[in-house]
Amino acid sequence: MSAVERGDSAGRSSRGRNTENTAPPAPEEGGKTKTKQRKGAKAITTPQKVTKSVKAGLTFPVGRMSRLLKKGRYADRIGAGAPVYLAAVLEYLTAEVLELAGNAARDNKKQRIIPRHLQLAIRNDEELNILLRHVHIAEGGVLPNIHVELLPKKKGEKKTVVVGSGSVNPSPKKPKAGGKSPAVQKTA
Repeated sequence: MSAVERGDSAGRSSRGRNTENTAPPAPEEGGKTKTKQRKGAKAITTPQKVTKSVKAGLTFPVGRMSRLLKKGRYADRIGAGAPVYLAAVLEYLTAEVLELAGNAARDNKKQRIIPRHLQLAIRNDEELNILLRHVHIAEGGVLPNIHVELLPKKKGEKKTVVVGSGSVNPSPKKPKAGGKSPAVQKTA
């Protein structure tokens, strides 16, 4: 009698692995658990690890922030709240920039955010512009801006001459026939 006829290896490969598509056992009530079972041993239930990000209710990795703060040697000691705060601030800034860039993409009738949309989002927001004023975004371009004086004049508008601090002279005096300006000529 073979192993297949006995039903010993039904659903198992030759190395003893389960080849059937079965769902993992549901966690016990009251908390997340993970079951570990070895051949011929009882099932051991261990509590599943809960990350610091999940505890803080964040998407950004708190553990990685902690590691990078320690590795960067910014201070001799790093408190437990510092990486949580850093992750929360970075997550907020990212969400803010992505929301504004998504709005800029939608205004341009695009589905995908490109560097131009990031540039428009940052430069049109007063606070983000101050925060990122020294940042150059590659392929971002510049804000569309035409100076008021370069716009075409409306009909019926009079031409005005603006006299500033003396640099613009509306009626310049011509030098005398001697070729020198009056201020340079010497009197004998």
